[in-house]
Amino acid sequence: MLFTAPPPVVVVGGVIPAPSRPRPDGPPVWDLSSLGPAGPAGAVALSRQALSDAEVFAVRHEGRIAGYGAAQLREALDQLEAISAAIAVADVYATLRFDADTGAPEHGALLSEIEARRAHVQTLVDFLELEWLQLAPDRAAALLDAAELERFAHWLAMRRRWREHRLSGPEERLLTTKALTGRDAWRRLLEEQLAGLTAEWEGERYELVEVEARLAASERAERHAAEDAVTAALGPGLRIRARVLNVLVADHAVDDRLRRHHHWLAARNLENETSDASVDALVAAVVARYDIPRRWSALKARALNVKRLRSYDRAAPVGSSQERFSWAEARDLVLSAYRGFSPELADHAARFFNESWIDAEIRPGKQSGAYCAHAGPAGHPYLLLNFAGRREDVLTLAHELGHGVHYLLAAGRGLLQMDPPITVAETASVFGETITLAHLMSRASGPQERFGLLAYQLDEAVATVFRQIAIHRFEDRVHRERRERGELSPDRLSGHWRSVNEELYDDSVALTDGYASWWSAIEHVFTMPGYVYAYAYGQLLALSIYARYLREGEAFVPRYLELLRAGGSCSPEALAAIVGIDLTAPGFWATGLELIDGQLREAERSLAAVAC
Repeated sequence: MLFTAPPPVVVVGGVIPAPSRPRPDGPPVWDLSSLGPAGPAGAVALSRQALSDAEVFAVRHEGRIAGYGAAQLREALDQLEAISAAIAVADVYATLRFDADTGAPEHGALLSEIEARRAHVQTLVDFLELEWLQLAPDRAAALLDAAELERFAHWLAMRRRWREHRLSGPEERLLTTKALTGRDAWRRLLEEQLAGLTAEWEGERYELVEVEARLAASERAERHAAEDAVTAALGPGLRIRARVLNVLVADHAVDDRLRRHHHWLAARNLENETSDASVDALVAAVVARYDIPRRWSALKARALNVKRLRSYDRAAPVGSSQERFSWAEARDLVLSAYRGFSPELADHAARFFNESWIDAEIRPGKQSGAYCAHAGPAGHPYLLLNFAGRREDVLTLAHELGHGVHYLLAAGRGLLQMDPPITVAETASVFGETITLAHLMSRASGPQERFGLLAYQLDEAVATVFRQIAIHRFEDRVHRERRERGELSPDRLSGHWRSVNEELYDDSVALTDGYASWWSAIEHVFTMPGYVYAYAYGQLLALSIYARYLREGEAFVPRYLELLRAGGSCSPEALAAIVGIDLTAPGFWATGLELIDGQLREAERSLAAVAC
């Protein structure tokens, strides 16, 4: 893809709240004016100018790339990047405005207008990549060696990997244009479906995220009731979401067939700059250590004094009372953790608070979950959070700030090379969360609190490594069956979901009947096929990087910052090598998994100490 966009996400409401700076009494609301466009009219004007520039670009360069020398190609790429940056700013502005309140018709109308114009721009400039792919290998290699193209060398080299998978210019333009009323429209329907979900709790209707938060309640009865409420909320629209998933999976299969990808994950692996074999090795290594989540579930059951966990117990707090944090406390804690690692990193993180780049308020219709979106060097990153004051929310803030500072540091690489593959992109966020968790551990007042923090670490490891691989295996079964046998019923989808989770937990967790429908609320499964294994990849890589930091101390910090500044300017292997990590080493994944096993062994010792 030529352009940078935020993850597909969702929301609902009325108008974006007025404050343009953090509220002193609670979580802040972002200030979109700092992104650049002067309101919706400014975003429309920016997108129109980008379209006009793209038309001029096409007239000037289309059909000529094969005859360009390095200097001429560099000039064309500079122009392409400027056009891409302008439309990206307009698109991100419209997306963030929509995600803050999908219920306002004018927000959806603006997003649709910008998306349509963005697709038009894409069709006008796509010829450059297609003509670049058509160059003979020796001609392309000579250009890649030219000093003038050093700034774009990795991007150009990675595009060449798609040589066998791109269609002709007219075909590519047709697919891009039709996506607006096809795949993108189905995704939009799914987003609005999920954004509109509410659950009943004690006679009142609440946003689904607020009821989901009760799965971390201390009282088992409350957790059970919360799971029942979420399950009930998912029920009415289940058939619609099953239909949406079937359509999107079928659309993905059509794309793969047209582009000659040999299996459903091949395009994602190409985009991630990783091999099929390395992903297979990751999945196999994680599945081979399913003993870790099973042992942890058994230990957690002991800590909770229950015979066996049920699905609603997985997020139950253990080891200490659930500490609550104000927004100011969360901000100070995370910035302190970042500063303890690197003052420079903390200064970048502080900008998000000082310059109103965060929307953390929970309000009706707002997108659940959290993400970081950026518009390239022409803008800056924004964070969407839903801050409820829990320890998990503090660590989510640390996680998304990791993404944010990564984008800030990588901005110097330019739009086309600032984004690392998602496998490496998760490393910065997980590392930020890890140093914050270590900071919390250093404040622990006794063995009970220490066990509680270890429990949180293990819950996170299970969720980020093992559960994401289980979701990946669910996707794998759905995509394969859709291609081999046709449409999957809601019951069939729920059966696959239950099966992969039963394999994950074995008899350590009893899954309720209602939990079988929870696949239908995992947005990535619908909108970003094959995405989720990157969470496991990033978590295990980040743990290895953190272990190296513990061994080397301050001498490690400059290399880590160099890794972040590199953005997506080189391969994952080369990026990891900056900090002394060899991703190709046999057994690499086992090393990260052993670190999690070590946390589990420490938790076992800590629980024994608490019991004494």
